[in-house]
Formats: sequence, C-alpha cells, structure tokens
Amino acid sequence: MNFKNSLLVLLVLTLTAVKYAYSQQPLVWKSNKEPLSAIAKLRTEIKAPSFKKKDFVITQFGAVGDGKTKNSKAFKLAIETCSKSGGGRVIVPAGVFLTGAIYLKSNVNLHLADDAKIIFSTAPDDYPIVLTRWEGMDCMNYSALIYAYGESNIAVTGNGILDGQADNTHWWNWNGNPRYGWKKGEGKQTAARTKLHELMRQKTDPKTRIFGEGHYLRPNMFSPYNCKNVLISGVKMINSPMWFIHPLLCENVIVEKVKVVSHGPNNDGCDPESCKNVLIKDCLFDTGDDCIAIKSGRDEDGRRVGRPAENHIIEGCQMKDGHGGVTIGSEIAGGASNIFAINCSMDSENLDRVLRLKTSSSRGGVIQNVFMKDIRVGSYKDAVISADMFYENPGNFIPVIRNIWVENVQVTKGGKYGVYIKAYQSSPVQNLRVVNSNFVGVSTPTRIDHASNLVFENLIINGQKIIVPDSLLLK
Repeated sequence: MNFKNSLLVLLVLTLTAVKYAYSQQPLVWKSNKEPLSAIAKLRTEIKAPSFKKKDFVITQFGAVGDGKTKNSKAFKLAIETCSKSGGGRVIVPAGVFLTGAIYLKSNVNLHLADDAKIIFSTAPDDYPIVLTRWEGMDCMNYSALIYAYGESNIAVTGNGILDGQADNTHWWNWNGNPRYGWKKGEGKQTAARTKLHELMRQKTDPKTRIFGEGHYLRPNMFSPYNCKNVLISGVKMINSPMWFIHPLLCENVIVEKVKVVSHGPNNDGCDPESCKNVLIKDCLFDTGDDCIAIKSGRDEDGRRVGRPAENHIIEGCQMKDGHGGVTIGSEIAGGASNIFAINCSMDSENLDRVLRLKTSSSRGGVIQNVFMKDIRVGSYKDAVISADMFYENPGNFIPVIRNIWVENVQVTKGGKYGVYIKAYQSSPVQNLRVVNSNFVGVSTPTRIDHASNLVFENLIINGQKIIVPDSLLLK
C-alpha cells in the first residue's frame, strides 16, 4: 500500500472513530421543548396498518361458537385464505370460540365482534414449538396463543374478549409457587429456566435450545416476532399463561384501547422487546406484574442481538395493580432510548412503582432519554421514581442510566420513597431532572446512592421543597 492510500485509510478510520464517538455522546435535554418535539415527530412516523375491505367470517370455514368445539383448523383456514386473497378482516362473530394457537399472516386483521370471545385451549399440545424469547432468552418453546413470525400488516381488533383460560390448575401452577396452585411433586419451570440461563451463557444456537413438553415454560398471549406494522386495538384480554402483549423485534407497533385484567404470575400487561417505533395509547392495565415493561433482551442474548428498545410513546393509559406502572428492564441488555410517557393515571395500593428503571451488571446496556410528564398518582407502595442497577446477580457489564426527565407528577396518597436511586459509584445515574412535581404522604422523600448532575426544580415532597445536596448539583 503506497503512502497516499495509507493516508486515505487513516483518514477514513479517523472520521469513522470521530463519528462513533459523537454518536455515543449522551443527550441532555435543556427544556421540555426538546422531548415534546421528539414526541410530535415520532407520532408522524408510527402509522396503523391498513387492510382490504374484504371479510372472511370464521363460521364460513367451519368454526362453531359453542365454547366446546375446537376451532384451530377453522381459524387457520380462514387466515390463510384471507392472506392469499390479498388480505382483509377475519371476523370472529358473536359466540365463544375455543382454539389452540393462532398464527397471524400478513395483511390479516383478526377482528372480534362485540359479543365475540376467543377462549384458548389449556392443552400444551395445541401450541407448536416455535422460535421465541422467554424472559429475554432466545429458545424454541410453545407458541404464543397468537403468534406471527416475519409477517407485515397484522392486527387484532374489535371489542371482544381474548381469554387465555389460565388459572391455578392450568399454566399458572407451572410457576412453582403454591400461591398459584403448584403442589409438591408437580412439574414446574425452575429446572428449565436454570438450563436456559446456562445455554444462554454458553452462547449456543437458539434453535438448538428446545423446550416445550416437560419443561413448563409458559407461553405469552400475543407475541408477533420480527414483524412490521402491528396493531392490537379494542380487545379485552384476561387470564394469560404469562405476559400478555409481547411484540418482539418488531417495528411500527400500535397498542390502543386495550384492557388487560389478570393477576396471575408474571402477568405483565405490555412488554415490547427490542422494538422500534411503538405507541401504547388509552389502555387499561390491572395486572399481576408490571403494567408496561420495556425490554431488549437478557444478558448474552440481548448483547448478541444488539437491538435496543427505541422510540416508544405511552399515552393516556390507566394503571392499577402491578409491580411498575412504566418499567424499563430488567431484560434490557440491548439498551433503551427515547421512551416517552405522558398523561397517564396510576392508583393502587398494590402498584409498587410509578417509573421504574431496573437493570444490573449482568445486563449492561444504556438506558437513556426517558421523559415522563403529566402523571396523576393516587396510592403506590415503593417509589415514585426508582433507578436500580442491582436488580439481579452482578456481572462484568456495568449499566448506564442517563438523561431522565420527570415533570408534573402529582401524588396524592404516597408510599415508601419519593426518589430512589441505587447505582454504581463508577456509573452513577446521570442527569436526572424532576420538575414541578408534588408527592404527598411519602415515608422517605429521597434515598440516593450514586447520582451526578441531579436537578430538582420545584419538587415538593410532603409540603417541603427538596434541595439537591451540593455533591449532586448539576455542574
């Protein structure tokens, strides 16, 4: 290589390094105009899928709505016919329709009439083994109750009910907790969960991590995988075996006017994982675990895939019971960026936290650019704002949490902490700003372990203005 070419290569490498370094510079919002502008721009980029005006009624494909006849074949035939015909709506009319797993195909809107109810089989054999993620770890396991892979323009809409029929005798007892029906001597998920962790740490091919029968890893209710243009709207969802709404590695996702009510084990409401451009709007979450939990993969699998959760709007939602109202983590190894939560209400003595950031040094990753505004809170248990880097066992990947803006959060009944931070000294929570907020009835206003560039601007807790200690002041 001659001198001229060597100089050119050096220049390209230098520019690349500079560009990379610049892209890693943390964003710090100076006013709420910046995140509000970002929200307005993001709204224009998230669009609902559209469908042909053609209906395919499942009863025309042999379905019977008596609550007893298994209609798996009728659903499959109706969906395949609709997709092959260029798309449209697959109509579930009034009635109770029993089925196994439903696979959604491109350009299909599964639409439930007002008095329609889909009840899902409790027989594990009715759920084929597919590629999925279980608690952030890639594997082959039972299909979600409604599943799709690599499809585009798919939807579940209408005012009907999706009932997973999980209870203390079906699915939930696999959790292994006597509270949910498990009895000594019965199968439970513990051994399989441990094995999956081992396979992840060994970085084996996910397609060789085969679970299913005899392993007791419960399926989620709705989980499109690697799909584009996804909509779920209007339906009521109850009694899921595990998580309810779990879009995975998807882009352009809308969850609107959905009601999720269930208090089983790990009954998270909506867990978008490694997704880009997501709108969660006007939904009700009354759950046995996190209401909304934004994720990007666990440990080795999250880092291997390297897909962050990015560009999410949570708006106009109501949260009741749950471990967290808006949670980021804990499976967040791929990172999270540009998460916006506005105009929501939360109120329950069983709601643990309002904004919860949970991660660990086994995860790593960067959580950044989180904006929460106009949140009305009645009761909660643990903390209004919680940032915890010690959620699970430690590792060698120190996480980063930075640029968090919380504004106009009004708490009327209170709980244990106002602001709770537990971080590494080497990686303090950076640039947390709490603005024009009032928390009433809080036992301990702040517990802050390692934070930098912290700003409290008109933060009132129990009638007292909270001042940032000198060591934590914005520099």
